[in-house]
Amino acid sequence: MNRGMNRVRELFGSRPILSWALYDWANSVFATTVIAGFFPVFFKQYWSAGTDAVTSTAQLGFANSIGSAFILVAAPVLGAIADGAGARKTFLGAFTALGVAASAGLWFVGQGDWSTAAVVYVLASVGFSGAVVFYDALLVAVSEPARYDEVSAFGYSLGYIGGGLLFAVNVAMTLSPDTFGLAGPAEAVRLSFVMVAVWWLVFSIPLFRHVPEPPRTATAASATAMGLRSLLKTLRECRTTHRTAGVFLLAYFFYIDGVHTIIRMAVDYGLSLGFPSDSLIVALLITQFVGFPAALGFGLVAARVGPKPTLYAGVAVYGAVTVWAYFMTTVAEFYVLAVVVGLVQGGVQAISRSLYARCVPAAQSGEFFGFFNMIGRFAAILGPSLVAVTGLLTGSSRLGILSVIALLVAGMVLLTRVREPERAPAA
Repeated sequence: MNRGMNRVRELFGSRPILSWALYDWANSVFATTVIAGFFPVFFKQYWSAGTDAVTSTAQLGFANSIGSAFILVAAPVLGAIADGAGARKTFLGAFTALGVAASAGLWFVGQGDWSTAAVVYVLASVGFSGAVVFYDALLVAVSEPARYDEVSAFGYSLGYIGGGLLFAVNVAMTLSPDTFGLAGPAEAVRLSFVMVAVWWLVFSIPLFRHVPEPPRTATAASATAMGLRSLLKTLRECRTTHRTAGVFLLAYFFYIDGVHTIIRMAVDYGLSLGFPSDSLIVALLITQFVGFPAALGFGLVAARVGPKPTLYAGVAVYGAVTVWAYFMTTVAEFYVLAVVVGLVQGGVQAISRSLYARCVPAAQSGEFFGFFNMIGRFAAILGPSLVAVTGLLTGSSRLGILSVIALLVAGMVLLTRVREPERAPAA
C-alpha cells in the first residue's frame, strides 16, 4: 500500500506527467457532460421537439457517424504528419480549439433547430476525437516504457474526477435551476455546454507549457507527403514488422466497441426501460467518481501482474454487466451497474493505451496512435448500430443490449494472440 501511494505521489510531483494528465481532466468534461450526459437527452427533448423518437434517434446516429468517419479517415494521416513535422502539440491545439469553440456554440442553437445542433455537435466531436490522437501520442514524451501503465491510468483517473466534478455541478444546475439563478432546466443545460468549453480550454494550458514536443524528423514542407507514405508503410508494418501492434488493434477494435457501446447507450437503454432521466444522469455521475480511484488501481495492478491479465479481467466484467443489464428491472439495479462499470471503465481504456504504447515504435507514436484512436472512434459506430439493428429485428431493447456480448468475446479471443512485449523494470 505504501509503495503504491509513493508511486502516486511521484506522478503528482512530475510537472510534465501532471501537465499531460491534466488534459484528461480538461477534455473529459466533454465526454461526460456532452456525449454521455446531456446532449442525447437534450437533442431528443429540446432540439428535436415534436419529432418522433425513432427519427430523432436516427438523426443523432447520423451525426455521430459523420464525426467518427472523419476521424476514421484523417487520424492516421494527421498522426504521421505530426510525427514527421514535430507538430503533435500544434495539431492538439488546433483540434482543441475546434472542440472548445463548437461546445460553446451549442449555447446559441435554438429550440427545434436539430440540424444546426447536429452540425455543431459533429464539429465538437471531431475536435474532441482529433485532439485525443495527439494527446495519446505525447505519452511517450513524458514517461519511460516501464511506467506507461501507471502514467496512462493516472491520466484516466484525473479525467474521471475532473469530468465528474463539473458534471456534478451541471447536474445540480439542471435539478435546481432556481438555486443558480437560471430560468429553467433548458437554460441550465445550455449553460453547461459553455462551462464545458471554458473548463476544457483553461485546464489544457499546462500541457502546452510543460510537456515537451518530441523532436521532428522532417521539414514541414515534406511532412504531408511523408505522412501519406508513412501511412502505407505503417499498414504494411502492422502485418509484418509490428505484427503485435496489428493483432492488438484488431482485438481492441472489438472489445472497445463493446465498451463504447455501453457508455453511449446506457442512458438510452435506461429510458427505454422506463427509468426517469434524472436517475440515469445521477447514475452516470456515480460512475465518474468510482472511476477515479479504480483507474489508479488498475494501473498499479497492471504494473504488478501485467496489462493483459488486467485487461482480461476488465473486459470479463463488462460481459457480466451486459448479461445483468438484460435482466435488469429496477432503477436500483441501474445504480449498482453504474458502480461496477465505474470500477473497470477507465482501467480498461488506460491499460489498453499503455499496452499499445509498448507495441509501437516511439518515433512513430503519433501515426500508430492515429490508428488506435481511429479504431476506438469507429467502434462507437458499429456497437450502437448492432444494438439498434438487433432491437429492430427482435422488437426487444433487452436483446439489443445483449448483442454487445459478441463484441466483447471476439476481442478477448483475439487478445490471447497478442504477444506482450517484455517489460523493463521500473526505475
